Amino acid sequence: MMPREKLLKFGAQSLSDYELLAIFLRTGIKGTPVLNLSQELLCEFGSLYQMMNASHMTFCKKKGLGTTKYTQLQAVLELSKRYLKFKMTESSILTSPNLTHHYLASQFVNKDREVFLVIFLNNQNQVICNEEMFLGTYNCVEVHPREIVRKALSCNASAIILAHNHPSGFSEPSQADRDVTEQIEAACNLVDIRILDHFVIGKGEYVSFAERGWL
Repeated sequence: MMPREKLLKFGAQSLSDYELLAIFLRTGIKGTPVLNLSQELLCEFGSLYQMMNASHMTFCKKKGLGTTKYTQLQAVLELSKRYLKFKMTESSILTSPNLTHHYLASQFVNKDREVFLVIFLNNQNQVICNEEMFLGTYNCVEVHPREIVRKALSCNASAIILAHNHPSGFSEPSQADRDVTEQIEAACNLVDIRILDHFVIGKGEYVSFAERGWL
């Protein structure tokens, strides 16, 4: 069964990465059918995630790809981000942990420096807004707890979720990550703002401070 037929019969979730990619590519190249091309490309990139994070130059070097496909893929990524952002504002964070992770992962796609993001929530744990508050280097970011508290108060937030990425791909938190979380928690406690979680996002993986019992 071809990917399009499979999608219509069983839903998009039933398709493998290479089958989804085949639908995106639409056609193969001379001597290589689209399904074979999809499998070859995923092997060359290493994964669908790495393909979607590839630079314009790297992407266009691969056979069967080019600037047109690159711009289409970037448009798909941005549509996904906007869809997830809308879904986040509709539901309670506490009832949608999986959505929260996917949303955060989408925010850090193509980031080659550490970015510290904060999601601000009302007393029903619904999203008020989110903001990239601090930008760092490849392996560190300087965070100022007072700025987070100031922003939370300005938007009347009752709770926050912290998140930052590790461009190296490894999501295991450092001691510095744990220390700054404690500092933010202490600052927030003074004004009765709860920290629900701190996510560290790697490449295809994440660590939740709440799941680890650190909050």
